[in-house]
Amino acid sequence: MKVLKFGGTSVGSAQRMKDVAQLISADGQRKVVVLSAMSGTTNSLVEISDYLYKKNVEAAGNVINQLELKYHQHVEELYQTDEWRERTDKFITEEFQYLRTFTKTLFTTFEEKVILAQGEIISTNMMTNYLQEQGIKAVLLSALDMVRTDKNAEPDLSYIRDHAVALIEAEADNDLYITQGFICRNAYGEVDNLQRGGSDYTACLLGAAINAEEIQIWTDIDGMHNNDPRYVEGTEPVRQLYFEEAAELAYFGAKILHPTCIQPAKFANVPVRLLNTMDPTAPGTIINNHIHRGTIKAVAAKDNIVCIGIQSSRMLLAHGFLRKVFEIFESYKTSIDMICTSEVGVSVTIDNMSHLKDITDELRKYGTVTVQDHMCIVCVVGDLNSQNVGFETLATDALKQIPVRMISYGGSAHNISFLVNEADKKRTLQALQSTLFVYDGHVRRSSQS
Repeated sequence: MKVLKFGGTSVGSAQRMKDVAQLISADGQRKVVVLSAMSGTTNSLVEISDYLYKKNVEAAGNVINQLELKYHQHVEELYQTDEWRERTDKFITEEFQYLRTFTKTLFTTFEEKVILAQGEIISTNMMTNYLQEQGIKAVLLSALDMVRTDKNAEPDLSYIRDHAVALIEAEADNDLYITQGFICRNAYGEVDNLQRGGSDYTACLLGAAINAEEIQIWTDIDGMHNNDPRYVEGTEPVRQLYFEEAAELAYFGAKILHPTCIQPAKFANVPVRLLNTMDPTAPGTIINNHIHRGTIKAVAAKDNIVCIGIQSSRMLLAHGFLRKVFEIFESYKTSIDMICTSEVGVSVTIDNMSHLKDITDELRKYGTVTVQDHMCIVCVVGDLNSQNVGFETLATDALKQIPVRMISYGGSAHNISFLVNEADKKRTLQALQSTLFVYDGHVRRSSQS
């Protein structure tokens, strides 16, 4: 059995829903299908919540009314029979009446999470009704009955496995099992969400739980490219990635995936395939536990980086200096992306500036602090094991005309990262593309990988 996930743009209109329904039912094989909310819906639900926090009930009601009209129009276009059109219209009306009840109560983060869950609940009901209208054996399984987090807000893997398997076995006569992405319950039974990775995370958790043959993430682009097509011409989809390579690319800027969402699939050894709903026949990108030796796969970039330098002659042979530095970042729950050290200083990068002033104020207790903003991390990902002599030289030589503030190499066997000014981002990506992927020697084009 496969697990297929479709994002908001893939189910963003009545026609798109019909296209997805055709795609998931064409071969007659059993599948778990994870759906996001229809595109634009979550933004509207966030807007409603924001108005309710501000006690602007009238404005919240206006957004609810507009969104309801939009959904009734989708119903009119999606269904062919009066029976299913009326059934779904009734469901939509009840859903939006439910949303209106939140305008009459005290509004907290609990109510907000319930509101945000309704987008996925609506899209999955609409899809299940459409499939059943077409005579397809489909059943709706609520993610709220399968997916739960523990007291640390991490997925409760044993709970998910037990409940997902039980629910699917109880509906064994069906071919398609439709469920919601993103939403879950927490350890206290309250409606919550997975936050990181959203629907992709749900698909990978369920795929790992049922030991799926494959997890498919369907989006509106043809897999993960070997560079950013917004800045570089001639990019190509990468046909295969090792799980660690995919995680590095996702963390350092490839928006198609969240870096943590594929971890359950990696540990369960379930391959993840990235596919394009606009071109279903394209091969996309397969992510699995296979390493293609001697290959550089792709380049990605992460914007809005700040570099913090701490220089102190007292650091020389001073035990505990780095511990004190890292504890400051930990106390403000601020993650570090890159780090470089010398005998008299340390430089780190962060992408969360919410506590920048507090962090730098505390760091000044230990040395002279400098801050550089408007920076960008550009990473080169592939088989960068130190035994592959010359790979790091290829990457650094490509940037011989570009000022590089920091280089990180050796922390991972799959990544070498460069810190450059954002103004130099485009030149950096283009230079790496022309050097790494049009090279006729040992480094091959990613499309051949």
